[in-house]
Amino acid sequence: MNKAAERLYNGILKENPTFVLMLGMCPTLAVTTSAINGLGMGLATAVVLTLSNFLISLLRKMIPDRVRIPAFIVIIASFVTVIELLMKAYLPALNNALGVYIPLIVVNCIILGRAESYAYENPPIPSLFDGLGMGLGFSMALTLIGAFREILGSGAVFDYHFMPEGFVPIGIFVQAPGAFFVLAALVGIQNVIKIKGTKAGKDMSKIGSGCTRDCSTCKEGCSSKFYGEKEDKK
Repeated sequence: MNKAAERLYNGILKENPTFVLMLGMCPTLAVTTSAINGLGMGLATAVVLTLSNFLISLLRKMIPDRVRIPAFIVIIASFVTVIELLMKAYLPALNNALGVYIPLIVVNCIILGRAESYAYENPPIPSLFDGLGMGLGFSMALTLIGAFREILGSGAVFDYHFMPEGFVPIGIFVQAPGAFFVLAALVGIQNVIKIKGTKAGKDMSKIGSGCTRDCSTCKEGCSSKFYGEKEDKK
């Protein structure tokens, strides 16, 4: 598998930021009251993640190590501002539905995490596909959670009603607790797949629910979980 395809595959499945790394939980739980909200938030984050990864990788040799985090935030904030203005102009209803979570993409730990653990250490093209893969994985996860919540909570998905006439919507699923229920169920399914794969003799070591380390004391960074020692800058 070539490098670009590997980054796409890892971001969507093997290192999915929501179901595997357990990152970006705030927008995941807050905006997924419907599939369209989840898809909109996911794609907005994906665009910012892809472009910021690419630009940070291009500038990685010029950004001093001591100020890399402020530099990352400036780059990410610039792209978020562009996305927010475009959404206000062309998708005002979706922008109003997502509210403050669009500008809060600036501090989304998925974007900062990929900038620190991958884009700052690798060439531009693999970094671009890493951002794209992670962004698509995030979009898929949010859309899936939103779809389940919308189906159970209103009997529809993307405004298409297909449940039988006698179906009684379970209102709690479009409220705050519903996000936790659906996320827990989907992560549970992932864990069942992992257990079955392990019993079948497959290597499932890189599929899990988050990192077990304490971020406040970690000195190796998120990349050490998946890539071992960081690669030298090329």
